[in-house]
Amino acid sequence: MQRILIIGATSAIAEATAREFAQRGARLFLVARDPDRLEAMSADLRVRGATVDGHVLDANDLPGHGAMLDAAWASLGSVDVALIAHGTLPDQAACSASVPVSMAEFATNGTSVIALCVALAQRLQAPATLAVISSVAGDRGRASNYLYGSAKAAVSAFTSGLRQSLNGSGVNVLTIKPGFVDTPMTAAFKKGALWATPAQVAAGIVRAIEKRRAVAYLPWFWWGIMRVITHIPEFVFRRITL
Repeated sequence: MQRILIIGATSAIAEATAREFAQRGARLFLVARDPDRLEAMSADLRVRGATVDGHVLDANDLPGHGAMLDAAWASLGSVDVALIAHGTLPDQAACSASVPVSMAEFATNGTSVIALCVALAQRLQAPATLAVISSVAGDRGRASNYLYGSAKAAVSAFTSGLRQSLNGSGVNVLTIKPGFVDTPMTAAFKKGALWATPAQVAAGIVRAIEKRRAVAYLPWFWWGIMRVITHIPEFVFRRITL
């Protein structure tokens, strides 16, 4: 029986991933900031076959990370998979107009994730996996969301270095880079052929964990799209709208 810790558990992708693990009869420890949503999700997962405990925490509460991890280990005994899945999609115009808003959004999407990675790397033991949701937005800064993209770039760079640092320890670090996903966070966006469902991304996350992948672009075709975008010369890139 796998023992799974999910931080940011009530996000759409995290909830879909939890359902994948529940179908396998996993033991889950879920962390989220909304107690009502956390309890409703836990009840649903128990019906689906999982054993579930929960903990209420805002990921920006860095001093609270230790107590949360103590509770997770007390509940599960040990952790086979830790998935960090929390985040926001900030309004770039609001970020551009306000230093405090920019720093708060960067803390949520970047700093808090890195802090959790540091703490988890000290606790996880082979053959555990630390899976961290970053984004294709971190591969290159774009005018439409460069605050979000810069936070995700920091997460991707950090997990790359952490993966190298833990090489040989038996602990795998998986960087997950979803493209467009149809979630409540993206409800206002016009959808098209490149959009995936949370369930599709969740299935890809579980496969990547099982295969002990280093990086997973989800869906897979985003790897090719981002190779093109990252190789556009800067003098061209600055003139286009993305």
